[in-house]
Amino acid sequence: MNWTWLHRWGSPKWFYSMSGRLLPWLTGASILLIAAGLAWGLAFAPSDYQQGDSFRIIYIHVPAAMLAQSIYVMLAAAGAAGLIWKVKLADVALRQAAPIGAWMTVIALVTGALWGKPTWGAYWVWDARLTSMLILLFLYFGIIALGQAITHRQSAARACALLAVVGVVNIPIIKYSVIWWNTLHQSATFSLSQKPAMPPQMWLPLLLAVLGFYCFFGAVLLARMRLEVLKREADTRWASNEIARLIKGPT
Repeated sequence: MNWTWLHRWGSPKWFYSMSGRLLPWLTGASILLIAAGLAWGLAFAPSDYQQGDSFRIIYIHVPAAMLAQSIYVMLAAAGAAGLIWKVKLADVALRQAAPIGAWMTVIALVTGALWGKPTWGAYWVWDARLTSMLILLFLYFGIIALGQAITHRQSAARACALLAVVGVVNIPIIKYSVIWWNTLHQSATFSLSQKPAMPPQMWLPLLLAVLGFYCFFGAVLLARMRLEVLKREADTRWASNEIARLIKGPT
């Protein structure tokens, strides 16, 4: 298998060029998918026969929770790539994705609490799923804090990568907590091995919202990484030319 294309993405100059082409497409796709998914789910999807309209928070809660977990898996992969293969952009991806993952975790926890009040009668219970998601938020905070506290770039990159790799053990705990322990939290909404329990009028807008959240993450991550790449490569000719072009603005 030819891995040349993958190695090219490790080049700051190549990444900056290609990400600039992808960014508008991801931005447009995220806007369309999120708008369609939320409008369909919040306004036109039928009410749940048990939870009524309170279930509609699922169209924000589930995409945020799925994305929060996926981002951390990406952080662990980037950390491993940086530690093992010394990929130059691995630390950039890890450090720039962590705040997005933290925000998605906060959104998942807050919307889960709002959903839990009418469903369980309480905003918070020390449920296995909720507790492991809270641990995920602390892991994100730990990575962000390490990156800011350690001034030496290589040492900070190594510390963040190690925490990301070690902390990924929490992801299967989150995923299988509803199976391993007695928990109030419902099972997974989406499953590759089982047919969705909801009718298509409910799960199709949820699928659109999930895809939109992932496109949103891709767009925000690329934008953040592009800025960081320019900052780190400011001494190179291509980066200094690009910075000068950005300062000058369109002609």
